[in-house]
Amino acid sequence: MSENKAKYYEVLAGNIIEKLKLRNMEGFYATTKEEALQMVKEKFLTKGVSVAWGGSMTLSEVGVMDYLKDSECIVYDRMATKTQEEQKAMKANMVNADYFLMSTNAITINGELVNIDGFANRVSFLCYGPEHVLVIAGMNKVVSTVEEGIDRVKNIASPPNAIRLNKDTPCAKNGRCGNCFVEDCICSQIVITRRSGVKGRIQVLLVGEELGY
Repeated sequence: MSENKAKYYEVLAGNIIEKLKLRNMEGFYATTKEEALQMVKEKFLTKGVSVAWGGSMTLSEVGVMDYLKDSECIVYDRMATKTQEEQKAMKANMVNADYFLMSTNAITINGELVNIDGFANRVSFLCYGPEHVLVIAGMNKVVSTVEEGIDRVKNIASPPNAIRLNKDTPCAKNGRCGNCFVEDCICSQIVITRRSGVKGRIQVLLVGEELGY
């Protein structure tokens, strides 16, 4: 990345962090994914903290998922459940976790979070439940408006996600949103987070790299 672009990302992130403050959210910035991972280890996911997460390529790319395998955190992994009873117990643990980890499908220059889910397993915990939500996002997720954010999710983020998840959707086949109602649709719930009802509950770590979809 050029020095000019790196500086641009830093300046833009600083402005977004100021907007997040007005929305009861706390913002942070890391220049690289390595710096971001170090911040996660030292500031957020420390020894004894209980952690759950929503599906995210960004978390994997930053190294958070590998870190959790050997960390001293209490890990709630919904994919480790096998029975319906185990799933119910896991959901109860997740809703009471110290931290819920996720990325965001888009974030506006004014600090609004834009997210779309198929079953709301991510956005439900973003809205309510865990004591803290840590959102990690590359600067490629930044958009000008909520409307631009929704378009980004539908036509930039969702098609590769649908392909990754082997979904039989128009976007997986054509690369563009078809506003579909098919069974495999991953765009059932649209959530715009304009502020956090609990001050400081939502923490956003912006990273000066292109991460995730």
